[in-house]
Amino acid sequence: MEVSYKDAGVNIEEGCRAVARYRKFAAETAHGAALNGIGSFAGMFSLKEIIAAGQGMEEPVLVSGTDGVGTKLEVAFRMGKYDTVGIDCVAMCVNDVICHGAKPLFFLDYLACGKLDADVAAQMVKGVAVGCRETGSVLLGGETAEMPGFYDNGIYDIAGFAVGIADRKKLVEGRAIQEEDALIGIASSGVHSNGFSLIRRVIPNLEEDFGGMPIGMALLEPTRLYVKPVLGLMEQVEIRGMAHITGGGFYENIPRMFAVPMDGVIREDRWQIPPIFARIACGIAGRSETGAAAQEAGMKLLKANENLRISMFNTFNMGIGFVLAVAAEDCHKTLAYLEDCGYPAWKIGRVKAAAGTTGGIRFV
Repeated sequence: MEVSYKDAGVNIEEGCRAVARYRKFAAETAHGAALNGIGSFAGMFSLKEIIAAGQGMEEPVLVSGTDGVGTKLEVAFRMGKYDTVGIDCVAMCVNDVICHGAKPLFFLDYLACGKLDADVAAQMVKGVAVGCRETGSVLLGGETAEMPGFYDNGIYDIAGFAVGIADRKKLVEGRAIQEEDALIGIASSGVHSNGFSLIRRVIPNLEEDFGGMPIGMALLEPTRLYVKPVLGLMEQVEIRGMAHITGGGFYENIPRMFAVPMDGVIREDRWQIPPIFARIACGIAGRSETGAAAQEAGMKLLKANENLRISMFNTFNMGIGFVLAVAAEDCHKTLAYLEDCGYPAWKIGRVKAAAGTTGGIRFV
């Protein structure tokens, strides 16, 4: 008996249906720089447009970043909500690119699954298109791979990469950071896309009440996109360093903005840690409370248990998704600008000479 490709688990017709859906979403992000649409063998972005984007720059530099969404995807599968993880995929890439002062130009994604459902895949790519539109990026292309026997049915993975442009002399690399510069923390929208292997273990019931909604839906709040306010702020003040608070939390990411060993001295009392992190802390501590009681218990634990607090700040963003280093005299202007953009922000600390040989983070 002959065996077809479909018998082997790959449905070409479903793939074509998915691509037809993608084409519409990608077209909503396109402008004259995109020379072709979804469905070609490769995406084409006009070099003329790249040159135009670099006009006024002495030495245009392309800046790229790649990332995925990780095990947050499993929460999306269990909740049956697939569109927000596409936004996460874009955010994880473009938020890294802007750490060096680059304007995102285009984005490509990679979607893999065991058995393709065009409707599910289209929802994920729709989220990608939303993230691209909100950051001025063109969704230039991508790949959908149906891999039966490699991924279980119903399981999807998504990753992508972004390319941006910046003037070499204006690249933000941390070399201009000085002692006593202010550290500005911009609010996150929630957990973002890190720490979910731990979250899924300590919050097994995604239907648990969280302020009137299932906690699974709160966990799926997409990663905040910082591109527009940061690029706008760069026209107003000198941003001397930037850090995207992703995996590794404060302890690993804030020191990455320093070109030489320095310390970020952080004041925990400058912002309110969102309740979702208190709920996670309660679960990590092995407590049995759920709902509002878990949030209350978790907040007490974060104040009383230093080891737990360090672990949380070394894993999660704790309510601060992006950190800027600016001159102390630019602090007020920076905070006012971000607030006007709808991005709550606080002076969460300052830069000091390194207490050790490598620099790092100190909480006071």
